[in-house]
Amino acid sequence: MSPSLSRIVFLTLPFAHVAAFQPLAFSHSTKPFLNDKIHSKVSVRASVADEAVETKSPQAWDCTDDLEVCTQVPACDDQECRTSLDVRIHGKWYDLSGWRKGHPAGEHWIDYYDGRDATEVMDGFHSEKGRKMYQRLPASSEQSVAMLEAVAEPDTETQIAFRKMRAELEEAGWWERDMVHEYTQLGLWASCVIVAATTASSVPVFSSFMLGISMTAAGWLGHDYIHGVDKFSDKFRNFAAIAAGLAPTWWSDKHNKHHALTNEQGVDEDIATDPFLFPYVPDPSQDSPLRKIQHLVFWIPFSALFALWRVDSLQVTIDAIEEKRPGAKDEMLGLLAHYLILLSVFPVAVWFPAIFVSGLLSAIIVTPTHQSEAMFEDYQPDWVTAQFMSTRNAVTTNPFSEWLWGGMQYQLEHHLFPSMPRNKYPLLKEKLQKFANDLKIPGGYRESGEFEIVKMNWELYRDVAKADAVEGAPLSRGRPGQQAAIASTNTPAMKLAAAQK
Repeated sequence: MSPSLSRIVFLTLPFAHVAAFQPLAFSHSTKPFLNDKIHSKVSVRASVADEAVETKSPQAWDCTDDLEVCTQVPACDDQECRTSLDVRIHGKWYDLSGWRKGHPAGEHWIDYYDGRDATEVMDGFHSEKGRKMYQRLPASSEQSVAMLEAVAEPDTETQIAFRKMRAELEEAGWWERDMVHEYTQLGLWASCVIVAATTASSVPVFSSFMLGISMTAAGWLGHDYIHGVDKFSDKFRNFAAIAAGLAPTWWSDKHNKHHALTNEQGVDEDIATDPFLFPYVPDPSQDSPLRKIQHLVFWIPFSALFALWRVDSLQVTIDAIEEKRPGAKDEMLGLLAHYLILLSVFPVAVWFPAIFVSGLLSAIIVTPTHQSEAMFEDYQPDWVTAQFMSTRNAVTTNPFSEWLWGGMQYQLEHHLFPSMPRNKYPLLKEKLQKFANDLKIPGGYRESGEFEIVKMNWELYRDVAKADAVEGAPLSRGRPGQQAAIASTNTPAMKLAAAQK
């Protein structure tokens, strides 16, 4: 990961502190990469680093998991020197290095935002308790703040207006769940499962179709609950594992990264779908003969989507148990319960094709809302504007489609407010349209009919298939030193890329 500017100070301090110039390792990240912005400012801030060397031996932080206690400790021991890890939240820089390993969602999330503003991600993905906890973190040092502010992008008018709107929505109770709606959705899902079970022997083709629909519906419900930050969501967090065979930890790692860094090439796994599908023209080194026919055979990898998600879920859950991540064992029990029920109730001739029916339905719904929109070669500091530019909503034409899309037709609303219950999204439309107009966001509020948006996605695949490879095109798994690159994170997509080499 590319570290924050404050690391410049810490990278110089150890050599004033350790005699004989012995080689030292550095952590949290043991690889002191510097991004282009940092390089451009080193000379400007060199005097600050020099002053720091002369003052005192380097210090770091150690925090308890609940952040009740954070104490300063020596940054260096005989083997390594820890560096600071600075993140800006609501205008204030915090040093998260002492709490990196205690972060419930994993230390990689903190690394993604080293030297960056994480306000929208903090607000969007965390409960009220979590959003209070970060305020107990130690503040970044004055030297670090001085250097970081010299290169960090200031908050834009759009970001400031969005935070105000979010605060107003929270005050008005937009995150309160409508329990009638929730149990109605659960009842519709259960009805599909019951119909599939009762027709498994008599009408297996129809049973497969209904079971596939139930899996897609379960995925959308589980998606809502995993994102949720209320008590009801906490109770139903494992619903996706039990009902759809999808693990919450896998979903959170992959999907929340997509939310946080949407359509950033080399980072967002949702657009790293090569060698089977290319959403943009690749570099020759990453090209595949499959690209030339992708618009003709797209339905094959689409159908395999749910199967791949299931395999990834099992793989990530096993890793999560080994890493002792919170809730991992419960997720494995949920997955085992899912397969026990699936294999006991349904014959293979029903459940096997149902997985591919569900994959096709899910892919047709999730891929068009981003792939035809703006993609970014670099990190976008204005997260709000980036969501508007990289997202398009689908306008459904009938009640069945409205239900089947599972809230994904309101993709922009969901991306901006991922933890909000999905039944609130239709009510946000006019507010976001006005917001886009008032702030003059490029492209405004984007939406197309449900069939038109699928057609746009197919045309993208066709156009990319016909184009020649482009020398120097962004690498789908990230370039060397790119912060949060897929190639430098332990994910199924990274492992797939490694296997292709």
